[in-house]
Amino acid sequence: MSFDLVFFGGTGDLTWRKLMPALLQAFRHGKLPAGGRILAVARDEQTDDHYRAWLKERFQDVDGAKRPSDEEFDKFAQMLHYKRMDLSQPEHYGRLKEWINERQADTVVMYLATSPHLFPQICAQLGAVGLNEARVRVVLEKPLGHDLASAQEINRVVKSVFAEQQAFRIDHYLGKPSVQNLMALRFGNVLFEPLWRRESIANIQITLAEDFGVGTRGDFYDRTGALRDMIQNHALQLLTMVAMEPPSRNDADAIRSEKLKVLKSLKPFTDESVARDVVRGQYRAGNAQGHPAVGYLEEVKVPTGSQVETFVALRTEVQNWRWAGVPFYLRTGKRLASREAQIVVNFRATPHTIFPGVNQPNKLVIKLQPEDGLELHLLAAKGTSQSEALSPVSLDLDFDKAFEENRVGAYERLLLEAIAGRLNLFVRSDEQEEAWRWVEPVLNAWARDTSGPRVYAAGTWGPAAASALVARDGFAWSEEQ
Repeated sequence: MSFDLVFFGGTGDLTWRKLMPALLQAFRHGKLPAGGRILAVARDEQTDDHYRAWLKERFQDVDGAKRPSDEEFDKFAQMLHYKRMDLSQPEHYGRLKEWINERQADTVVMYLATSPHLFPQICAQLGAVGLNEARVRVVLEKPLGHDLASAQEINRVVKSVFAEQQAFRIDHYLGKPSVQNLMALRFGNVLFEPLWRRESIANIQITLAEDFGVGTRGDFYDRTGALRDMIQNHALQLLTMVAMEPPSRNDADAIRSEKLKVLKSLKPFTDESVARDVVRGQYRAGNAQGHPAVGYLEEVKVPTGSQVETFVALRTEVQNWRWAGVPFYLRTGKRLASREAQIVVNFRATPHTIFPGVNQPNKLVIKLQPEDGLELHLLAAKGTSQSEALSPVSLDLDFDKAFEENRVGAYERLLLEAIAGRLNLFVRSDEQEEAWRWVEPVLNAWARDTSGPRVYAAGTWGPAAASALVARDGFAWSEEQ
């Protein structure tokens, strides 16, 4: 299958840090279809060879395992091309169409790795020159909008140019191997389904923690914050994957319709529940990974006195028969104690214990990063006497070891899915708007609250109020258990 893959924002951080390394991995693994062209477009004036040399130099900053040899890069670079475009100039889109029409590739993918405020302009201009035919797909990077109104406007323009099946709204967490295996665990096996409900599960925790700060992205982050950056998209997508009902079939609309039902079932926020069930924080100077770390307000390009949150913890419920009364705890933050992304399913304790010692409940840990895997925590007797207390043991499945030869990174998987035209791992417009609809009352309540975020020291697990939020229900975060 021949394809043309066009990156708008071809010299941006996302393109050279994530997208090009992912494509090189697909090329290395022999998964990138033959007969493909990759075109980077940006404002700079340079030739194909200049861009290839520039990108080769950028690869020196990529993780070692993804860094190509000179010979490997030179083979990959034969697919790479560059074109100067001013996205505000209609005639430049005409030149892009001429380049694409030099041959009739089976598939054309337009990847918008730009600021979201440019999405409507780019899509409208693509439509104006006829680059919206059936073989064309458009990939939209997050964040898709700043609030519900801006997200709806972006979707309105996109839908005026492209059919819904041509629009690929990307959330790279959906491409992670462990998220795919969450689907397989639930719907490819019979073991957990009878337990996957309120009668057996005490609570579910989703943690997306980063141990680094905002770095040089202070201006971007200050316009975004943790709620928009992580909760509205990544965390809610993970929640829907955990809580959704089994779809009738393994296709995009069946899966996404079940996810939408979960979003519509989330307990809505009021000003009162925001004050009670949501904790926002901002890191101050501390010690991260054994080194002194500055506070958020001292980071580069952060405005003086900013009240943007770098941490969010919240409690919610899915109001349906399967999950009624089960608390879902979502947590994300920067400059936390460690870098990890995981889903913890805490099961209820046995109703009556016949063994001495602590009756520690079972739990299932779905690890997303830095490792990919599953841990099932059980209790077992390590001695010969039945009077001995039970000890915790775990069944540990490391996906990296189990499927080492076939491991595919998140962006690599999603790029290949976009080229193939499979929408299962992408977000539908009504899902995305419903997620904004749910978080917007929190944003509005914060806008009226002058007290601002609670402070926490860099290198810790966030404000003490986050622990109190969970303790109020008689539970604890996974690292405190």
